[in-house]
Amino acid sequence: MNLIPRRTAVAALGAVAALAFAGSAMAQTVTLRLHQFLPPQATIPAKAIVPWAQKVEAESGGRIKIQLFHAMQLGGTPPQLFDQARDGVADITWTVLGYTPNRFNKTEVFELPFMSGSAEQSSRAIQEYVEKFAMDEFKDVKLLAAHTHGPGLFHTKQPVTGLESLRGMKIRGGSRIINNMLVKLGATPVGMPVPAVTDALSKGTIDGTTIPWEVTPSLKVTELVKNHTTFAGAEGLYTQTFALSMNKAAYDKLPPDLKKVIDNNSGIETAAFFGRAMDEGDKAGRAIAEKAGNNIVALDVAETQRWRRTAGAVETDWINEVKAKGIDGAKLAAEARALIKKHQR
Repeated sequence: MNLIPRRTAVAALGAVAALAFAGSAMAQTVTLRLHQFLPPQATIPAKAIVPWAQKVEAESGGRIKIQLFHAMQLGGTPPQLFDQARDGVADITWTVLGYTPNRFNKTEVFELPFMSGSAEQSSRAIQEYVEKFAMDEFKDVKLLAAHTHGPGLFHTKQPVTGLESLRGMKIRGGSRIINNMLVKLGATPVGMPVPAVTDALSKGTIDGTTIPWEVTPSLKVTELVKNHTTFAGAEGLYTQTFALSMNKAAYDKLPPDLKKVIDNNSGIETAAFFGRAMDEGDKAGRAIAEKAGNNIVALDVAETQRWRRTAGAVETDWINEVKAKGIDGAKLAAEARALIKKHQR
């Protein structure tokens, strides 16, 4: 009887094990579908989501593939995106939290008037804030990052040169907090997700919109309106909050090394990366308006103070609203401001 030499047998077993390992590694290659609401040329898709996806793919050695679906290509509406991540319609989504009212009551403190300025700084702040005070609002998903945009302002068909000139204008608002602020300031709020702004301005459904500079180019806002109103000081009129979220099951079934890749591309530095893209987009958006010769109104310190005093009632309303839900809004507003100050340079 011919026996296989021991050394040959060991080598054969090693080869089998290597093939099994290689097959296992190949089996662990995954494709994650990322869904969001803006066109691909907009700031966040082009300058944050695509680079983020490329970084994840590279750090995984190509074992994670991220398939991008822009402008609601997987169906649904922008307010449904958070639940699409929760339910597995998509593996990862990026969306505005304010599109789902009364759901992110703690996180929406960052939307209060004149709360924050620089998107990078406030994005670091909101990520730290959520991790400390509001993770229960994201318990149904794997939160990858929360962030904000930069200073919010007005883009209008007729110039807004003071409080009185805003009164009666139909202005798009992106969340319940912002809509309440518009009421306090004397405007008529018209709620809609940002992709609807272009059509609404074209048809005259609205007289203007509240958005940051960075999204104006992709929405053609500087072509549709010729007036933009900014405020004195580092803080903008308002901001909105965003989340990059992952389906829990999609994350849980990843092998440990691929989970680590996702983890390494989550948290405060990812939030800051998205915020930084927003800040750079603000510079580019304003430059386009300036090149077009549009009218950029810069309200002075005294006039800005009038707006601050008038809009201050929004914070009082919010504190009273969340108090009814057992939330100490005054404490959370103070914590948010302290974190924003902490991350200011």
